[in-house]
Amino acid sequence: MPLPDYQSFMTPLLACLANGKTVKLRDIDADVYRKLGLSADQLKLRIPSGKQTYAYHRLGWAKTYLVQAGLIEQPKRAFCKITQKGLAAIESGAPINNQYLSKFDAFLDFKTRSKGANEPTQVNTTSIVSNNSDKTPEELLEAAVDTLNTNLSDEILKAILAASPVFFENLVVDLMLAMGYGGSRKDAGQATQYTQDGGIDGVIKEDKLGLEMIYLQAKRYTNKTVGRPDIQAFAGALDMHRAKKGVFITTSSFSKDALEYVGMIEKRIVLVDGAQLTELMLTHNLGVSTKHVFEVKALDSDYFMED
Repeated sequence: MPLPDYQSFMTPLLACLANGKTVKLRDIDADVYRKLGLSADQLKLRIPSGKQTYAYHRLGWAKTYLVQAGLIEQPKRAFCKITQKGLAAIESGAPINNQYLSKFDAFLDFKTRSKGANEPTQVNTTSIVSNNSDKTPEELLEAAVDTLNTNLSDEILKAILAASPVFFENLVVDLMLAMGYGGSRKDAGQATQYTQDGGIDGVIKEDKLGLEMIYLQAKRYTNKTVGRPDIQAFAGALDMHRAKKGVFITTSSFSKDALEYVGMIEKRIVLVDGAQLTELMLTHNLGVSTKHVFEVKALDSDYFMED
């Protein structure tokens, strides 16, 4: 089951604060999760950074929105308490979500706050509370980055396919080096020149001392799926070089038989398809440059500590 969006956490959070006590969010988070009926698997899901679970992340944003609307107050850092507005919201029996919170001017001010304070702002309250309302601001950023990276991956593949076969073979070696495998670019370049036989497109040291070598095969295809015969031929080429490890990289994809075959043989052959290739290039900044950097900042509580 998908995890409920952050708005779904608002009503149970208010219910857990209905006794009027001032508590830390961490003291009642388990009660909120029980009211929502979250499963153990749902509670294990973590945001991409891995720093916290999705459940606590969304609970935190639910609290933030309720605070901004005036349904919860924070008498001191990390503590929260329900207000009269919050109690009235519970008594109303209405679903507590962005649509409900939009009745409060403080909430609308929070949602439409702009740095351009001297410029007139036109507000569409319907779009404010409905557009992307199932995601927290950080999740919206993550989704935007995913969309940009998906588009960039398509551009990378098109650029690879437009380049020469030799360029692609060099790219494969560059990628292995960027991932931290040993040797130098000079050594790797020489390797690609003298191994253009037997189905080997490149050789790279697994470690800086070259105690073991990794052999590379690069196939620049568009619609053709790499099948088991191609992988068997590559395995045979590894035998010719008495090699135990190989990486087969393609811009297309692998057939089911090819994927099953590498799991049946003693040699260690890693298959990298087009999607994984572009993902690795993005991860290791190969063939891409940083266009914008956005910083998400949080309160430095140590700065505000008084002796």
